[in-house]
Amino acid sequence: MNPALWISKTGLDAQTKDIAVISNNLANASTVGFKKSRAVFEDLLYQNINQPGGRTAQDTEAPSGLMLGAGTKVVATQKIHTQGDMITTDNALDLMVQGEGFFEVLMPDGSSAYTRNGQFTMDEEGNMVTPGAGYLIQPQVTIPEDALSIIVSQDGEVSVTLQGQADPAVVGQINLSNFVNPTGLEPIGQNLYTETAVSGAPQEGVPGLEGYGMLVQGALETSNVNTTEELVNLIESQRVYEMNSKVISAVDQMLSYINQQL
Repeated sequence: MNPALWISKTGLDAQTKDIAVISNNLANASTVGFKKSRAVFEDLLYQNINQPGGRTAQDTEAPSGLMLGAGTKVVATQKIHTQGDMITTDNALDLMVQGEGFFEVLMPDGSSAYTRNGQFTMDEEGNMVTPGAGYLIQPQVTIPEDALSIIVSQDGEVSVTLQGQADPAVVGQINLSNFVNPTGLEPIGQNLYTETAVSGAPQEGVPGLEGYGMLVQGALETSNVNTTEELVNLIESQRVYEMNSKVISAVDQMLSYINQQL
């Protein structure tokens, strides 16, 4: 096979994966707490024909070598954990993390998962849970049935006003978890991440303290996807895909010419 065919084929595969990453970003442009991804490319191994610095004569060396690349591939997708914009709501259980940190939720198997989506609601027992699957927030917070209003402070203290009581009663504390390398977290869907060996162990702390963001009640963090930027990236990937396709067509024409003339 002509090397250019294989090299262009790797380019087509890589750009296909890049377009898939971009399309997932655009699909989640309205997903609360979503963090965009980017594809990471690497060039493949080189065919080393002449080594740089090799002897060309008794007292001379080659100033450069002859090395032919084998193409490219996507080796990773990185999550970009920049802050999303804030949208204001009238829901007392909508919480936004302004700064670093993740909410911790309890999974059905007893493990922990982490999210930036603060769209919480209550289950039949008054526990604060995630809106989709109903996972309990950790530490568990239970709202009394007769609560008239819910107040969540910037440092995560949850208090409620009860019938016949003048002063609010504290019913729980919402903490945040932070990671040395949040890019190393594994996204598992449902706006959730799980700990991995490269993310580091979760460090739990009180919101507002050093290294942890503050909580904003009645607000949500939007996706950090910039649709204009993603559309520009999509056009760029499409053009690179087309150029690789043209290389394959050009090589095919060259091989066809050889077959017809020889």
